[in-house]
Amino acid sequence: MEHETPNYGDYQLEVYLRGLTGVREDLPFTFAELEARAHATLPPDIVSYVAGGAGNEYTQNANVTAFDRWGVIPRMLVGAARRDLSINLFGMALPTPLLLAPIGVIGLCAQDGHGDLATARAAATSGVPMIASTLTVDPLEEVAAQFGETPGFFQLYNPKDRAVAESFVSRAEAAGFKGIVVTLDTLQLGWRPRDLKLGNFPQLKGHCLANYFSDPVFRTKLAKPPEEDVRAAALVWASELSDPTLNWNDLAWLRSLTKLPLLLKGICHPEDAKRAIDGGIDGIYCSNHGGRQANGGIPAIDLLPTVVEAAGGAPVVFDSGVRGGEHIVKALALGASAVAIGRPYAYGLALGGEDGIVHVLRSLLAEADLLMAIDGYPTIADLNPDALHARA
Repeated sequence: MEHETPNYGDYQLEVYLRGLTGVREDLPFTFAELEARAHATLPPDIVSYVAGGAGNEYTQNANVTAFDRWGVIPRMLVGAARRDLSINLFGMALPTPLLLAPIGVIGLCAQDGHGDLATARAAATSGVPMIASTLTVDPLEEVAAQFGETPGFFQLYNPKDRAVAESFVSRAEAAGFKGIVVTLDTLQLGWRPRDLKLGNFPQLKGHCLANYFSDPVFRTKLAKPPEEDVRAAALVWASELSDPTLNWNDLAWLRSLTKLPLLLKGICHPEDAKRAIDGGIDGIYCSNHGGRQANGGIPAIDLLPTVVEAAGGAPVVFDSGVRGGEHIVKALALGASAVAIGRPYAYGLALGGEDGIVHVLRSLLAEADLLMAIDGYPTIADLNPDALHARA
C-alpha cells in the first residue's frame, strides 16, 4: 500500500511526540524569539546589517504590520484533510511556494562563516529553492554545487561594467542555476542609520565578495590580486558596485544576457510590471527590499494585487515583511506565485546552521498548512482575494 505524503502541518506532531520522551525543541517557533536569540548570538555589526532598515525604519516595520489589515475568512466542510502546497514556477515543479530570498551577508550569519553553503544545503534538504546573492562568502559555483535536486536562482546586482555582469550570468548558467533575478532597487545605497552609527559596511572590508574576487573579468581591474591586497580590491569593488544609469532602454540588454527565466526584483508599480513583461522579462519580483533601501514607502503587500494584475499571468514572486505562515497564506491569496523569506532564515542559520534554516522553513510551512486546513483552503488554487477580508 502506497503511503501518503505527510502534510507539512505534521511537523507539530513530531515536536509533541518528542516532548513525550522529554525532548524539547531548542530552536524558537516565533519570529520574536528567533530574532531576540539571534541578536544575542551574532556580532553587533552583523545584527546591524541584517536587522537594520532605511531611515527610522517606518517602512520596514509597516511591511510587517500591513499583513494585519487582512483577515482570512474561514470556510467549513471542504474536506481539507490533505493539503497541496506545490506550485509550478517557470516549468519547475516545486513542493512548496517558499523561496529563500537573497541576503548579501548570509555567509557571515553562520558560526563557521560559510552561511551561503549552509543555506544551499538547507535548500537541498527542504526542497525550498535558494536565491543566491551576488554577495557571497563562497563563489557561486560552490554554492550551486550544494543544491542537490533543488533548483536555485542567482541574484544579480548589476555592476557598472557590463562585461562583469555578463561574466556573472554566464558563470551562473554554467553552474546550473535555473533563473536570474536582477535587483533594481540597490542602484544606490539606502540611508541606514544603524550601519552608519557603527561605520559598518562589511563589503568594504572584503567580506562577501567571493564572486567578484573569483571572476576573471573583475580581476583584470585589480593592480594586485585580492589575495595580496584585499582592501584595495574591495575599494575597486565599491567603485564598480552598481550602475545608477540603468534604465528601461537597457531592458533588451538585460534580456539578452540569458535564456534562463529572468525576473526583475524591486517592482512595486503596476506600470513598471507591465513594461517589464512587455519587454520580454519572464517574471516580476514584487519587493521593497524589506524596507532596507528606501523609507517612507507603502508596504509591499499593499502593492502586490495591482502588480499581479499588471503582470498579466506572468509569475510574481513576493517578499518584504514575511514573518510567519499566515503572511505566506495572505500573500498567496493576494496573487503571489511564490513567497520569499529573508530575516527568519538568517536568524535560524545564526542559531542552528543548516538545521536551523530547515527548522524555520518547516515551522513556516507547518503554520501555513495548518491555517489552510483549519480555515478550509486545501490547495493554493483555493486561495484568492475572496478568501480575505480587509479590515478598516
